[in-house]
Formats: sequence, C-alpha cells, structure tokens
Amino acid sequence: MIRVPAEATGRLSDAWRTCVGTGRTDLALRRDHQDSLALLQREIGFRHIRGHGLFSDGMGVYRPYEHQGARRVHHAFTYVDQVVDTYLALGIRPFLELGFMPTELASGERTVFWWGGNVTPPRSHREWADLVRATLTHLVDRYGLDEVRTWPIEVWNEPNLPDFWQDADEKAYHRLYEVTAHTVKEVDAGLQVGGPAISPGADEWLVRFAGFAEERAVPLDFVSRHAYTSGPAQHVPFGVHQTLGPASGLLEQFATPRRQLRDTPYAALPVHITEFNSSYRPDNPVHDTAFHAAYLAPVLAAGGDLADSFSYWTGSDMFEETGVPTALFHGGFGLLTHRQVRKPTYHLYAFMARTGPELLARGDDHLVTRHPDGRVAVLAWAPVDPTGATPGPDRHDLHLSVPLAARGEAFVRRSTVDEEHGNAHTAWRHMGSPRSPGPGQLDVLHEAAEPARSHRRLPLHEGRADLRLTLARHEITLVELTPLTDETPPWWDDHRLLGREAP
Repeated sequence: MIRVPAEATGRLSDAWRTCVGTGRTDLALRRDHQDSLALLQREIGFRHIRGHGLFSDGMGVYRPYEHQGARRVHHAFTYVDQVVDTYLALGIRPFLELGFMPTELASGERTVFWWGGNVTPPRSHREWADLVRATLTHLVDRYGLDEVRTWPIEVWNEPNLPDFWQDADEKAYHRLYEVTAHTVKEVDAGLQVGGPAISPGADEWLVRFAGFAEERAVPLDFVSRHAYTSGPAQHVPFGVHQTLGPASGLLEQFATPRRQLRDTPYAALPVHITEFNSSYRPDNPVHDTAFHAAYLAPVLAAGGDLADSFSYWTGSDMFEETGVPTALFHGGFGLLTHRQVRKPTYHLYAFMARTGPELLARGDDHLVTRHPDGRVAVLAWAPVDPTGATPGPDRHDLHLSVPLAARGEAFVRRSTVDEEHGNAHTAWRHMGSPRSPGPGQLDVLHEAAEPARSHRRLPLHEGRADLRLTLARHEITLVELTPLTDETPPWWDDHRLLGREAP
C-alpha cells in the first residue's frame, strides 16, 4: 500500500496545457477544425495553438504587384484575421511560428508536404523583414499590444532537417533568425521571440545557436525544440509502422535544453517543446490506441518539471502533410478524428484537466492531486511495453491510502479508458474499419468513445480512504474522491420500495 501524504509536496505544473499543435494555419478557416477546437477548449482548455504556414501562399499575406512600372508589395491579412478571431473566440491564443516562405519571396522552389510549404531562404532579407514587421504591426493594431505580447513568436520549424530548411543550412538559418528577431523587437521590445525549433537528434544545433546569439547579441527570449521517440518508418500503403523507445525518452528530451544551456547566459530562459508525440508520422496507427494513452500518461504527469510547455502534436486529425486522410482512423496525430470522435489520448488530456493544482504524490503508475475545495483526484495508468515484445500485463493492481479532510464516507467517481472502454478505435475495427462511416456508424463511434463510469462510496478511517484499483491492459483511469454529506431523510428505506413493512 502507498500512503499518500496529507500535505502537498508542491504545485502540479500545467505545462501540458500551455499549447497544442495544429496543421497548417489556414485549416482554422474550415468548420471541422473549428468544431474540433471548440470541443478541445470546452473539455481540456489549452492556452495556445501552434501550426505551420502562417506565411505560406494559402494564407495570402505576401502579395507583390506592379504599378506604374514599379514593383511593390502589399501585405494582406484577410485570412490571418479570420484565423486569429476564431482562436480568440474559442479562448485560445496563437503561438506564432514564422514560416514557410511565400513563393514570390522564395529563393528556390523546394517545398515540403502535400500542400507545398516552401522551405528556401528569402531572396531578399529586407522584404522578409518587411513581411514580419507588417504582420506583427497589424496584429498589435488589431488585438492590442498587451494581448500580442502574450503570443510567443518562433522563427521557422526544424531548420536542422533539409526537408524543412534548404540543405539544413545552419548559417542561413542564423541569418534568418537574426533578421527576424531584430525586426520583432523593432515592433515592440516586449514581444517574445525564440527558436530554433529543432527536431530530435540535433542537440548540438542548440549549443551553436546559443553561441551565435550571444556573440551577435541577437534577441533570444526562449528556446524551443521537438521531441519524438519513434524509429525509422516501415511503410505500408497509406501508413507506417515504427519502433518506439520508452516514454522516459520524451522526458529526457524535455530536459535536454536546460542541461545544454546550464553554463550559458541563457540558463534561465523558458524552454518550449513546441511539438511532441510518440511517432513523428501522421499516419501511424499507434496514435489511435489505448496503448498510446497509457504510454504518454507519465509524460503528462511529470513533463512540467522539465519544460515550460510541451505541445501535443496535434489537436485534430484535420492534417494534410502527407495528403488527405484515406479513412476516419488512419493513425493521425490528432486527439480527435475528423467529426470529433475522441481517441483514448484525448481522454488522458481530459482527465488531466480534472486534476487539482496541489501535488500530493506521483509514482510510476499514478498521480494524486487535490483541489482547493478538498476533492482529491487520482490518475492511474497501467504499464506498457513500448517494444511490442509483450502485450503488457492483463491487469495492474494499485493500492493507495488517500487523505481526505472529512469524516464518514467519500463519494467516489471513476472514469476509465482501456482496450474496450472509451475506445472508438476498437469499435471501428469491430464494425469492419469503414473508411467513411455513415451517420449511424458515427453515432456508434461517438457512443463507444465515452469512458466507462462508475460511482460508489468509500468509508473513511481517520481521514483516509483505502483505495484499491485493478487496471486492465493499457488502462488509464481517473478516480475523484469528494467528501460526502449524507442528506438522506431518516424515513428513507430501500427495503420498502415495494411496500413491505418496516423490519
């Protein structure tokens, strides 16, 4: 039995809800994306949202033209305003990623993704600076300086990869960052700018980036990187399979920037993990499973000790980097499928949203928190085998002595997700994996996505509840204990429901 302390050991960080990812920025113009984001905000409540392509052609910001024999540039913000208005109306702020390159400003034709984000440097750094300046000035004018100062500004995405930055040219990225950062500060010194948004396996980039920023006195308000634990892709039609490292590898990656910058002037800078997931592929079926929720549970429980934010990539399966998805469940990054079917990992986030701010205990398979009103929330998860060599244990037992500032009894509410409960993916497989489920099938899938729920009372002995949990394979469960005030009238007797005489 694990005896949970009655006194809080500290505050539980909510860095897990600081940001969530999306696909390219202009997806927010579409209804399915808006509906998905509304659901995420209603049940989870993220603070920021980050996506690619703010300056890509689909957003229509950079608009060169000729007039009276002279070349000029018009900056248009029609779509930018619609996207940001949508975000703010749903209670979420942008985490601005500046990229990719507008075609008319690009120095080359190299693109990435099905939708063609240009990844070449600007042919004119002056015009790039004008684009950044015009955009930020417009946002400040429209939304107010105090508001925009709360939006972190990240320069580019994974420039260490040749797919995302031409030839992974480090010096060219440093030049882009320098021009951009100074331009941001020209608009307002209080705007927060950072980078380099590197992918895993390029940690020395951050060391050299910090050295460059220090040597050149370039503004740097935060550092960012990404974290994934999957191996090389094994391709199948419209999908991939990959090996996975332990989830602890994500926590190690979260901790890397602070370790690298420990002896630099940037040791105290905020660290933002602006993308994380198990697999870096948007077509890996692992993302849709109960295994995935149990795999990531310890990451959400402890990640806030290591980074100021870690942004799940992504909130919705509306995501088209490898093309339009071919089925409702297709291994997408999203917490939600198209049509807002909730995945098991969605429920992990929804459960986290119901934990309290006071940290009482944290272990390899549990997190115990308390709310200001005295309610205690226990998040527990079954261990998983990320190698796939075993299916994981059939059952996992957890025994906790939980403190509750009350006498008598506690009301216990349990919400459960596993292979069979709160798992629309399992139901979808049972119904034959329909690529485009009809309305009736969608109703069944939404129903199947509901967690299993149970309610009971537990007696309290000396202000403690004896909580015994048995978890199924790949289960995550949230148990909420509330002090019980029994207002049952003294004449109520269940034995007399059918008119029997009182004993």
